[in-house]
Amino acid sequence: QGKGLFATKNIRKGETVFVERPVVSSQFLWNALYNYRACDHCLRALETAEENAQRLLGKSSLVLPHPEQCSIRKDLHQQCPRCQVTYCSAECKQAALEQYHQVLCLGPSRDDPTHPLNKLQEAWRNMHYPPETSSIMLMARMVATVKQAKDKEWWIKAFSQFCSKTANEEEEIVHKLLGDKFKGQLELLRLLFTEALYDEHLSRWFTPEGFRSLFALVGTNGQGIGTSSLSQWVHACDALDLPMLQREELDAFIDQLYKDIEKESGEFLNCEGSGLYVLQSCCNHSCIPNAETSFPENNFLLHLTALEDIEAGEEICISYLDCCQRERSRHSRNKILRENYLFTCSCPKCLAQADDADVTSDEEEEGEGETDDAELEDEMTDV
Repeated sequence: QGKGLFATKNIRKGETVFVERPVVSSQFLWNALYNYRACDHCLRALETAEENAQRLLGKSSLVLPHPEQCSIRKDLHQQCPRCQVTYCSAECKQAALEQYHQVLCLGPSRDDPTHPLNKLQEAWRNMHYPPETSSIMLMARMVATVKQAKDKEWWIKAFSQFCSKTANEEEEIVHKLLGDKFKGQLELLRLLFTEALYDEHLSRWFTPEGFRSLFALVGTNGQGIGTSSLSQWVHACDALDLPMLQREELDAFIDQLYKDIEKESGEFLNCEGSGLYVLQSCCNHSCIPNAETSFPENNFLLHLTALEDIEAGEEICISYLDCCQRERSRHSRNKILRENYLFTCSCPKCLAQADDADVTSDEEEEGEGETDDAELEDEMTDV
């Protein structure tokens, strides 16, 4: 789990506990497969709400009412002139350039399969199919950030703040992320990673042990970042002051839209990438959390919001499980937590259910195997 985070003052239900920028973040390599792109720096959706809905619904003729409620400004989008990576604004383009993009810019080699960075990305795609968890490019941005930094030790110290595991636990995490052949896969990734990014200041990260530790650190601490221009449009529409009949019509339209999208695309709609957040990574898990994370600004800014009143000195806990998984039996919840985060939960809910039989429900047993594996692999992006 995390290191533990405690309230320094009384916090009321619905109040924002904190807003946090990631130390580093990256969108998933598989986004391109789904014809989707987010800002390469802040992960803000680059498509309009209407384009977002059309893609998820598979229906290019869909027209959303109240298009003025969409906040996407395509006129502000900018690209790197060398590699054509797209940003939502000049500010994000400059921030990326100053922090890591000088090292990672592919320039005219963007489509060259022999370029070391392209070889690394292709190897990752071949061994880690969707849904992605912590992308190899998150690790690449960590290295690039240190390489570009004037104060390299400050950044190395910043990355060392994140929760680390023992060697045995690291192997379990790597095995979970890469599967049965993880040792061979991990060594291939390490060699390609070294070819593309080696830096003497970070020489330990490129050794077999150091690379495994880095991989496990990202796998354990990586927070999924979900941005959605459609979600922002819906919230803006909810705030409109409309006559009752128009309000009912708009609400019915939105309800039906989400039902249709779920049939077409399922529920995994808007996890664009992952990031490392210092404060959020300190939060321990509870099956009855008193706070939750969200990304209401349609970018990588993480908001932690209180789900109930939290008194000064009380621990702030989030859930590493999604809503459906929290409703499963204690045995099932802990099975997921052990396999993904290597701990057994002792929150009040789990303690109260300590005498329950160690069996899953009929529904879970029916879904055991194929669906269970898919759900478990999602965990590090869903929390």
